[in-house]
Amino acid sequence: MKKIILTICGLFVFYAALFSQNRIENVLTEIENNNTTLAALRKKTDAEKLGNKTGIFLQNPEVEYGYLWGNPSAIGNRTDVSVTQSFDFPTAYKYKNQISDFKNEQVELEYLKQKKELLLNAKIILNNLVYTNALKAELENRKTLADSISAAYKRKLDVGETSILEFNKAKITALSAQKELEVIEIEQTSLLAELTALNGGKPVEFSEKSFQPLVIPGNFEQWYQEAEQKNPVLAWLKQEIEISQNREKLEKAMSLPKLQTGYMSEKTEAEHFQGVTVGVSIPLWENKNTVKYARAQTEALENVSADNRLQFYNRLKTIHAKTVALQKSVEDYSKELENFNNAELLKKALSKGEINLIEYVLELSVYYNSIDKMLEMKKEMYNSLAELNQYL
Repeated sequence: MKKIILTICGLFVFYAALFSQNRIENVLTEIENNNTTLAALRKKTDAEKLGNKTGIFLQNPEVEYGYLWGNPSAIGNRTDVSVTQSFDFPTAYKYKNQISDFKNEQVELEYLKQKKELLLNAKIILNNLVYTNALKAELENRKTLADSISAAYKRKLDVGETSILEFNKAKITALSAQKELEVIEIEQTSLLAELTALNGGKPVEFSEKSFQPLVIPGNFEQWYQEAEQKNPVLAWLKQEIEISQNREKLEKAMSLPKLQTGYMSEKTEAEHFQGVTVGVSIPLWENKNTVKYARAQTEALENVSADNRLQFYNRLKTIHAKTVALQKSVEDYSKELENFNNAELLKKALSKGEINLIEYVLELSVYYNSIDKMLEMKKEMYNSLAELNQYL
């Protein structure tokens, strides 16, 4: 029977935590859909993608018309018509188009980066709310206990079994519990207001007070490979290198001769000349050092990318180690608190007169401080995990 009861309790805790996880994910999805900042960023992203597709096509054709009066008038007038089209070396348009595609991918990556940062902020607020809700429930229990002790001392005072000083101590203890509860309620209201702002002004109801199941990647190196692939900052730098490499090729193409072709007509009263025109622009000085500059930029970006990748790896490794250490501390703390929960024993000792009120409050405050510290560590652990997993 005992095993059955433990199994049922375990299943209850699991499904309660799973429900909490789903609730958090639902709120994050709601914020993603309603957040006005993300909506504005989406519009900006779409506009920039259109902008990246400009300036990559052929130059505008040129049309010239001339009407010349003859002098003396006997020679008649002349009419000139010219239509020309200039264009770069053909491969230049290929590289321009590729560069615009890479830039559009970068714009999407920038949007993704900002979205992930916003959702990470929302996740941390939700974790803080879980902590606040759990602490509020704990403080409500403490207030109930403090009120019951205060009421008991009032009854003792009425029948002359205690002094007014002891009763005042009990009242102050109850008042402190009330004020601590009010402070945490103010914090709870503030966090809900932050969520409402992130949710486009739509109120969010969130009363969860238990954290979702904790899953910390065991094999960091294997996990990091996936995180690196999904990091939009590193992906953005990779695209920037691709752009720079294509810009090298573009500059080489732009250093090749530019061509011009067209139609020309010259007409007088007695004669009419018309035909095709062809021209070429010989690149001697205009594009000097442009290829060298593009190559230097590529090398610089490769160094920046390598540095960012190293920093990203070290930062995640530090966060991973911190989260694992916090998990161990929380587990140890929880076991110790379960073994040394003296709240009921202290209450019985107080009621039997084995300890006085001051001793009771001091002993209980040690236990309360431990509970508060454990909840604080849990909050820090889940916020650390949220930062660790923001790119997954």
